[in-house]
Amino acid sequence: MFSRLKEDIQSVFHRDPAARNFIDVLTNYPGMHAIWCHRITHPLYKNNWKWLARFLSNIGRWMTGIEIHPGATIGRRFFIDHGMGVVIGETAEIGDDVTLYHGVTLGGTSWNKGKRHPTLANGVVVGAGAKVLGPIYIAENAKIGSNSVVVKDVPEDATVVGIPGKIIPPKNERKVDDARSAIAKKYGFDAYAVSADNPDPIANHIGQILDHLHLMDSKVAEVCREVKKMGGDVCDQAIPGLTIDDADITLAEQNAARGREAKQESFDPQI
Repeated sequence: MFSRLKEDIQSVFHRDPAARNFIDVLTNYPGMHAIWCHRITHPLYKNNWKWLARFLSNIGRWMTGIEIHPGATIGRRFFIDHGMGVVIGETAEIGDDVTLYHGVTLGGTSWNKGKRHPTLANGVVVGAGAKVLGPIYIAENAKIGSNSVVVKDVPEDATVVGIPGKIIPPKNERKVDDARSAIAKKYGFDAYAVSADNPDPIANHIGQILDHLHLMDSKVAEVCREVKKMGGDVCDQAIPGLTIDDADITLAEQNAARGREAKQESFDPQI
C-alpha cells in the first residue's frame, strides 16, 4: 500500500512542475485524494459491498469535486491534474501512466448495462474539458485535445481535436499547412489556427481563402514570368502587407456599441 502511495506521489513530480515536496502533494492534491479513495471503494464494489462503496465514493466526490465510480478500473501512476469536474463512469478502464485534466468526462452513450464507457490504454493524455464517450478504445500514448468530444476509437500515438474529434495528421504530412502559412505571411496575415484539418468552420473558411490566394498568386507569378520574357516590367512592384489601423478598430467598436444600444431601446420588458 505504502509503495503504491509513494509511486503515485512520484508520478506527480514527473508531470506537474508546481509540485514542491512530498507533504505538498500528500495534502494539497485532490486528484490524488480521489484516486486513493477509489482504491478503497473499488475492492468493496467488486466484493458486492456496493452501497458502502458508493457511499464512500460520494464522500470523496464531495471532498474533491471528482467523481470516480467505484466500479471503474484504474491502473498505476494515474494522475488527475486540478481535477474539478472530472467524471469517470462505472465500466471505464484506465491503463498505467494516464493523465486527465479538469472537466474531463469518461462517459457512456447508452443506458444499457454492460460495457458502455471508454478504455484508455497506457500513457493516454486527455486535455481539460474533453468528453470521451461510449465503449471506445483510446490506444497507447494518444492525446485528446481540450474540449474535444471523442466518440470513435483513437489509434496509437494519435492526437485528436475538435467536435466531433478528428485525428490531426503528423506534421510531416501537413503540406497544405505550409503553403497556407507561406501565403499568409506574404500578405501580412496571422495564420494561427487555419490548418487544413481544423474543425473550426471559420478557420476552415479562412484556410480556403488562403488556398485561393496561393493558387492565384502562383498563376500571377507565371503570367509575370511570361510578361518579363516579352520585355514588360509591370510585375516589379512588391505586394504590400495588409494592416489594420487603430482608427478602423475604434470605428468597428463604435458601430458594435450603436448596434447594442439599438437592440436595448427596441426591447420591450413587458410581458
